[in-house]
Order: sequence, then structure tokens, then C-alpha cells
Amino acid sequence: TFTSSGTAAVHLGLLGLAIGASRTSRHIAYSAVEHSSVFHAARWWESVHGGTSESVPVDHLGHIGPLPSAGVLAVQHGNPEVGTLQTVDPGEVPWFMDACATAGRVPLPEGWSAAAASAHKWGGPAGVGVLLVRKGARWRAPFPTDDRTDPRVSGFENIPAALAAAAALQAIQSEDPGARQRVLTDRIRKAVAEIPDIDLVGDPDRRLPHVVSFSALYVEGEALVTELDRLGFGVASGSACTASALEPSHVLAAMGALTHGNVRVSLTRTATEDDVESFLAALPDVIGRLRNVG
Repeated sequence: TFTSSGTAAVHLGLLGLAIGASRTSRHIAYSAVEHSSVFHAARWWESVHGGTSESVPVDHLGHIGPLPSAGVLAVQHGNPEVGTLQTVDPGEVPWFMDACATAGRVPLPEGWSAAAASAHKWGGPAGVGVLLVRKGARWRAPFPTDDRTDPRVSGFENIPAALAAAAALQAIQSEDPGARQRVLTDRIRKAVAEIPDIDLVGDPDRRLPHVVSFSALYVEGEALVTELDRLGFGVASGSACTASALEPSHVLAAMGALTHGNVRVSLTRTATEDDVESFLAALPDVIGRLRNVG
């Protein structure tokens, strides 16, 4: 089913499974590093349906710990902020998988009951989310629908945008930039590790091929982002979905990582080796200057 965004697909997928499981359990468990849309859906479930929810801790690499008893488990496949890929064995518990960061980039795992994806993450247009529900899954529409053929949503799909999303998905899968990006991010991780007082974040091996996250001690993240932007390098600090809230990243905090001085590098499909080398040549000097100013 096509939705208006990845967030809308997350809400439909998670809440639909929660309603489907409500006869046996009204408890939602989710990892502490989920996208904020999962947190919002869990709070809505509590306030509107009288259910309960629970945040499950992660380790220092961002991997979820022992899974609790629940009606529905929400665990993302890959974290877009630190790159860590999760390995989940939900057993008999319905698993909602946020695949917005991984769909189109890496193979999706088995075992999920419902999943969400977002076209702009693989280079498609914004405004196209994808809700996937496995046949046989206990999923019920959480919001009112209409009498159209698709019983999951109301309204009409944006067909031109969906076609553009499909074309972008075909293009990125035919190019398969992941292997090339993995080489480039390995290079970034190795060079960044040589800078004093740097904390590389996320799993070094089981990770997204295009994302590197690190935190620099004695440096403000926004100042680092601003200085790098002035030099022509577009990076971010912390979580993109909560950056406007001006709060420390909940992902970094859950992992016990430094929440200040963070830089998140996300390579585009057109990023080259020269781009990476230019970035790495400029980075130590920028960090050094900001530390001296501080």
C-alpha cells in the first residue's frame, strides 16, 4: 500500500499489528533507538486504546537487548543515524520493521509481519511511503478507511509519484552503489579514528554501507556542521528526525555515546573517492580550530 510518507507507513504498520494482537496482548515493545514516529504511535496507542508500551535498551553499538514479552515488537532494520543493522528473532511475536533506511539498499531480512519504507531514502520523490503487510499477518486498519479496493487506507495514491519511486528503486538496484559506498565509508572510519578524542559510533561491520557517525570531544556538533558546510561538505549532527527540536539525539543517548560534537556523514549515490579525500583532508583542521576556539 502506498502512503503519503514513511512516517504514515510506520503508524499504519505498527498500530495495525497492535490492534490485530489486542485480544491476546495490548503491549507494544520497541527499541530505544527507533524513529520518533514509533514513539508517537506508542503514545497514541496508550492514550486512545488504553494499551501499554515499553522501550527496550540497546548496547553501545546500538543492538537491541533481550526481547520482552509483548503483543507487538517494533525494531527497525537499520538505524539511519549510526548505521547499525539489527538482527531480530521475534519468535511468535508479530514484528513491525521500519525499513525506511534499508529498503532498496540492502536485502531485507525474513520474519517481519509488517514493514514500512520511504521512497526518498532510495532517491525517489518525497511524499511516497510504502506499507508492506505479509499475507496471514494479524493486521487490522487502525484508522477509518473507505470503500476502495485497498482496505488499508482512505483516499487515492499518487500514481505518478509511485511510478517515479519505482523507477528510482530500479535505478539504484541496477547500479548497486552499496559496495562502492562501503569502501568509501571504511576509508572515512579509518581516517577519523586517527584523530585524537574521536568516538566512532555504531557497529563497524553490521551497518549501512553509506553512513558514518562519529562524535568529537570538546566540539559543538552544530559548529562543526556549520564549518564543514562553509567548505562545501553537507553533513548533519545527531538525528535528522529530531534536529528541529534542538535536543540531544535519543539514539546516541540510548547507546551511551557522546551526544555533543556529533557528525553524521551520509554518502549520496554520486559521492566519489575524491569527495571523500577532500572531506578527510579538511576535517582534522576544522576540528582543531574549533577546539582551540573553545
